[in-house]
Amino acid sequence: MILSSQEIKRRLGERSQDGALVIRPYAPECLQPASYDLRIAEDLELLQGICTLAHSLEQVELPADLAATLRTRSSFGRRGVLVTAGFVDPGFRGQLTLGLINMGPTPLTVRKYDRVVQMIIHEVAGAGHAYEGRYQDSTGAVGAR
Repeated sequence: MILSSQEIKRRLGERSQDGALVIRPYAPECLQPASYDLRIAEDLELLQGICTLAHSLEQVELPADLAATLRTRSSFGRRGVLVTAGFVDPGFRGQLTLGLINMGPTPLTVRKYDRVVQMIIHEVAGAGHAYEGRYQDSTGAVGAR
C-alpha cells in the first residue's frame, strides 16, 4: 500500500513498535497526494550524460514497517533528468544520496531547495528486520562503499 498525504502526516513523529517516520526539515509544500518531494541540499550543474551525486536536504528515518521508492519529479523528467537511487529500505536513517543523470540536450542547473525527487512511501507487510547497512546515518552525498 502506498501512503496518502493524510497517512504520511499522521505517521510523522508517531512512535509505534516499528519506530517513527521522520522527515526533517519538513515542509508542508513538499507533501503531495501520495508522496513527499525531496529537495536538493546544494546548487549543482548537471552536465550532459554524466551521473552527479547529490543529497537530499531532508534527513529521513523510516520505521521497520515502511520502505520508499524514489522517482524523478515530472518537471525534471521532462528536462531529461533521471534519478538512479531508487529504493530506501525499512529502518534507513540519514540523508539520501541521489544519482542525477542529465539526459537532456544541454547542461542543467539545479538550485538548493529545488524539489527534484518524489519519495513514495510504502507499507511493508509482515515487516522483517530493519536496515543496518553501511549507508546508515549517511550525511552528504555518499559514493559507493
